[in-house]
Amino acid sequence: MKYAKNILETIGNTPLVKLNKVTAEVDALVLAKVETFNPGNSVKDRMAVKMIEDAEADGRLKPGGTIIEGTSGNTGMGLALAAIVKGYKCIFVISDKQSKEKSDILRAVGAKVIVCPTDVEPTDPRSYYSVSKRLAEETPNSWYANQYDNPSNAIAHYEQTGPEIWEQTEGKITHFVVGVGTGGTISGVAKYLKEKNPNIKIWGIDTYGSVFKKYHETGIFDENEIYSYITEGIGEDILPKNVDFSLIDGFTKVTDKDAAVYTRKIALEEGIFVGNSAGAAIKGLLQLKEHFKPEDVVVVLFHDSGSRYVGKMFNDDWMRERGFLEEEITKAEDLIKEHIEEAFDHKNLNEDVPEFRDLNPTAEHIAYIIWHKLRVLIAADKELEITLYETPRNFVTYKGL
Repeated sequence: MKYAKNILETIGNTPLVKLNKVTAEVDALVLAKVETFNPGNSVKDRMAVKMIEDAEADGRLKPGGTIIEGTSGNTGMGLALAAIVKGYKCIFVISDKQSKEKSDILRAVGAKVIVCPTDVEPTDPRSYYSVSKRLAEETPNSWYANQYDNPSNAIAHYEQTGPEIWEQTEGKITHFVVGVGTGGTISGVAKYLKEKNPNIKIWGIDTYGSVFKKYHETGIFDENEIYSYITEGIGEDILPKNVDFSLIDGFTKVTDKDAAVYTRKIALEEGIFVGNSAGAAIKGLLQLKEHFKPEDVVVVLFHDSGSRYVGKMFNDDWMRERGFLEEEITKAEDLIKEHIEEAFDHKNLNEDVPEFRDLNPTAEHIAYIIWHKLRVLIAADKELEITLYETPRNFVTYKGL
């Protein structure tokens, strides 16, 4: 029989999928490494298990211990799955900008979740960085995973994700595009790929409000670059040790709106239900299209599942409130032209219009029919009144019962 001994053995070997519509304007083969196929639905499962195994091996994590981590949700999920299998407890600290779904999922797998404010300095005692460290110091028999500076994070991708991409593309990959947060994924994959072929280009996707792009280009950590942003899973207001800038060829920044809009586009145009950082990655890839040639093989990594964002990027009201939803505004004159003029104009009403087959087409009846045809097309909170003129001085008005 062929089966996994536990859920952790199903991590990795995620598929590489050709993108067809959402990247149609790119003159190259674009392939998505879809990490939602991991059991925790994200790329973070890989490094979560690696960090735990390395901590077990050197004695930092002891039997029955408590795992503590500051997380945007996905690392916490990976750690929680491993903790269930291996018998550990988990306390996770998450920022209040993360989706409610992420907190709910972490609690569903047995973790204690502490929510901290986003709009504070990293050194502020209320920040999720500071709270994580404090809890690790105060909790007996605990281990602070610290994904930002833990080398096992990048090593996991050097040992797993990089080799998978190389083998799946048969060594033909020319560009790797990925969102940058802790830096583990981009640095680990980049190290492996550049050892195989130094000419492979590594592109990092950043967001406005993050420090990565400017620091990579100038070597300056500019605090003026730091401000609150909506995009989840990428960007930082610190420089994690796992970000090896020497391996990265360039960054491009993507706006919150574009990241959200393209998150939805991937689902609608490719049928791949992925998260916010995937939307940022695709928009960033499109911004970089001038760097790609027809013979190139571009691999973009999709970090996590869209299930984490159903209350945000996949919610029309949430998108509309932030001005992210691009809706066509229908004018009353357009409704009248399409549903009234085309149906009534130059018609024998009794013979050609079903509503008047058994109804005398008086001005009163015509106004009544027009009102009912339009009422169903207009929002319920909007009032509708129909005024129909027979002559400039003779008219009838109807506004419902």
